[in-house]
Amino acid sequence: MNSLAILWDNFGPMHDDRVRAVARRMQNGARVVGVEIFGSSETYEWESGPVEGFDKRTLFPGGSFSGVSVPRTAAEIIRECRKLGAEHVFFCHYERPAVLLAASILRLSGCRVYTMSCSKFDDYERSVGREWLKRIFFLPYHGAISSGLRARDYMRLMGIPKERIATEYNTLSIDRIRRLSGKLPAPDGLPFADRHFTIVARFVPKKNLAMALEGYALYRREAENPRPLHLCGSGPLEEALREQVQSLGLTDHVVFRGFLQTDGIAQVLGDTLTLLLPSVEEQFGNVVIEAQAMGLPVILSDNCGARDNLVRSGVNGFVIEPDSPQGLAFFMRLLDRDESLWRRMSLAASASAERGDAARFAEAVQQLIEVR
Repeated sequence: MNSLAILWDNFGPMHDDRVRAVARRMQNGARVVGVEIFGSSETYEWESGPVEGFDKRTLFPGGSFSGVSVPRTAAEIIRECRKLGAEHVFFCHYERPAVLLAASILRLSGCRVYTMSCSKFDDYERSVGREWLKRIFFLPYHGAISSGLRARDYMRLMGIPKERIATEYNTLSIDRIRRLSGKLPAPDGLPFADRHFTIVARFVPKKNLAMALEGYALYRREAENPRPLHLCGSGPLEEALREQVQSLGLTDHVVFRGFLQTDGIAQVLGDTLTLLLPSVEEQFGNVVIEAQAMGLPVILSDNCGARDNLVRSGVNGFVIEPDSPQGLAFFMRLLDRDESLWRRMSLAASASAERGDAARFAEAVQQLIEVR
């Protein structure tokens, strides 16, 4: 085997973790190369730069999917993979025409190509006819890496055989999060009484932050010593959320932290009681892994893909309906006042974290390249 290429539009810290884990696992085998199509992300504000532990290539340092034509993007992907002598190529962004074109041509030229995705059928309302047509986008692939039960089943719906679907896709380095935090994972570290609730999310409608604020307001009405809520993120809804905070009388109790890089998030989670993730649409929710790395129970909606493999309600967190601020407030109160319950759940969360470690991604890659 000459080399193995793993491709995303842009690399954030978790992508670095995954490729590094694969390189470590393939230490005596294939050369592992991370291929970053663009130097920055159109969606996320994370910092992408030099890496250690593997070779990373950036095809368009200043471009984006919307700024570079489909033929040019596909041609550059193909050129780089051929230059590397890549026998196996792992693609994200199956829905992008440039990726479909590149994957198809590489397969025809003898490469084994795979897709990576955490999409689920229940992410949003879907058209059955459109879904069957979408199967065309999956025709080039020999296999897939997905996350949890629902994403795996969606890959099967798209025509990928069950035996050629490996998990887990959504992963990151547990050790990196703990190291960046500089704090002991719960239940050690900051005392129970001094911890706050935290939300880490982009300020966009699907994150359901308006409902979260309603739930937090309900929690405060009945809690004896209510804890503050920290919002980490940015986005188009920030002004509306600030207005809602003011109208609910929560100005002195909700802290807007802004967008934080991974080290900042790890430090905030080190001071957190529980992570809240009440999304109405959430393919996965990588912050759940970061929270579990720091020993935190998670209250999340059933819509979140991370719920499938990482969260067991009543064991290391609670699962709620995304239209129920009352349910959110109930579980916030429960963890707020019952330290023994919180400690048990914290230990269970830490034990669950390894399921989301980047080593699981490396195992999935190896599983697929060994299937013939």
